[in-house]
Amino acid sequence: MRIRAPFVKNVAALLCALALSGCTVYQSIGKSVGGFLHPVSGHNFVHIDTDAWDQQNALLYFYRTHSQWAADEIESPSVYIDDKHYFNIRNNSFTWLEVAPGERHLAMRRPLLGLEGLNSFSLSLIADATINVEAGKIYYLRYNELTEPESPYPGLDPEDPLASGDLQLVTREYAMQSGEIVSTLFLNSDLLAPNHAATSIVEVNQDADYEKRRAVLEEERELEIERLKAQGKYEPASWYWPFGGGPTVPLESDRKLDELEKQYASLEKERERRREAESGGGWWIF
Repeated sequence: MRIRAPFVKNVAALLCALALSGCTVYQSIGKSVGGFLHPVSGHNFVHIDTDAWDQQNALLYFYRTHSQWAADEIESPSVYIDDKHYFNIRNNSFTWLEVAPGERHLAMRRPLLGLEGLNSFSLSLIADATINVEAGKIYYLRYNELTEPESPYPGLDPEDPLASGDLQLVTREYAMQSGEIVSTLFLNSDLLAPNHAATSIVEVNQDADYEKRRAVLEEERELEIERLKAQGKYEPASWYWPFGGGPTVPLESDRKLDELEKQYASLEKERERRREAESGGGWWIF
């Protein structure tokens, strides 16, 4: 299928307008090429070295088994973690991401000319799930549109989205002994299909967790103030000084917000120290 230049320009203009309006646009334009047009050509599957990732974090392997359906695909599905796009998974491929411990949101969307959705609307939402990952653990996520794993993930609720559907959580034993992941090739990033996988996204996860927690606490603060007003523990502002007034007792939500800010400030200092150590303390001219 040939796409005319005016159409591409119009799409780009539309995306810019929507982004400026504050809408969340889901798209993988320039990244969504499928296996039919661009077969995966990376190295055979191999686990990354244990010293290549921090054991205080978790490791996610994504793999997609070979099928004629996937091999004939013009566009491949996008994979999102915590609402951020990282790669499009093509036929017979695998990749990995190092993530921060905690609850991570996984989503997969099928694009149409690179466009996938707007805000809560998705053209084709393949997977929408959360996974609670623990430090030091490795997780295997299998994607296949045609067949399901022969055995379910132990202890996973049958109603969990990762226990059914096209994207499922499987054990290391299943992924390895079935030979499925072993037969896949590394999803390398190139000009035809760039991606942001095979790396650590821990800092991005931590920032997202901070923003999410802060939003929850700010909402909690508003509710706490409403309760104090109902209990008569809130002084309204004077008519001559609109900036006065407030609760007559300390807010528990303020204490939590203050603690959150301290934790995040400490985290940023630790990042700075780590970067300085990795850079060797800077450049010397002699």
